[in-house]
Amino acid sequence: MTAYFTPDTFSFLSELAANNHREWFLANKPRYEADVKEPALRFITDFSMPLEEISPHFRADPRANGGSLFRIYRDTRFSRDKSPYKTHTGIQFRHEAGKDAHAPGFYLHIQPGHCFVGCGSWRPGGPALRKIRESIDEDPEAWKRASRDADFRGTFELSGDSLVRAPQGYSVDHPLIEDLRRKDFIALVQLGEDDLMSDDFLDRFTALCRTAAPFQRWLCQATGVSY
Repeated sequence: MTAYFTPDTFSFLSELAANNHREWFLANKPRYEADVKEPALRFITDFSMPLEEISPHFRADPRANGGSLFRIYRDTRFSRDKSPYKTHTGIQFRHEAGKDAHAPGFYLHIQPGHCFVGCGSWRPGGPALRKIRESIDEDPEAWKRASRDADFRGTFELSGDSLVRAPQGYSVDHPLIEDLRRKDFIALVQLGEDDLMSDDFLDRFTALCRTAAPFQRWLCQATGVSY
């Protein structure tokens, strides 16, 4: 098996970070297509069968637009940073019940010096967040098994933002208050560029997603969607 991502992938993203404007991107768009977008879409296609074995309810969608690959274009409408392009590539294999980045999913982040695999639900909406917190409160042992499993925590690290105070309805003395304060229910494992450029990266990524499966299963059960 040949590598999906190459030194050219990271060279393009590094140069884009130094030349984040429309003229440079348009002049170098063929490089983006050949070195970033096409390898990413091929990776998404090839992961579809392994993903089906992990869970039939997550989707590997290789469409060039609207699928698992995030757009390179930034939404600058509400941002002070008006740079038009992302300097990373993101791929999310999200749950079939979700329509956006907030749905539970498996995630691959490709950026020079900052590559990682993620799982879970980033910034879930109000109803989903309430269900997650209620599940932690009502069955704390199930949450502990999912989030503190030796294999899982030996590989992934829980991450994301948290509330400063206890969420409404929960005491600051709750034994799991640190988990209840979470706004993101995600876990990450950092990777090097060499990991992504290896010939066996698809197998490595698949193994990481399998390790994350119990955490994902708990999250799906907590939010009332199938795993």
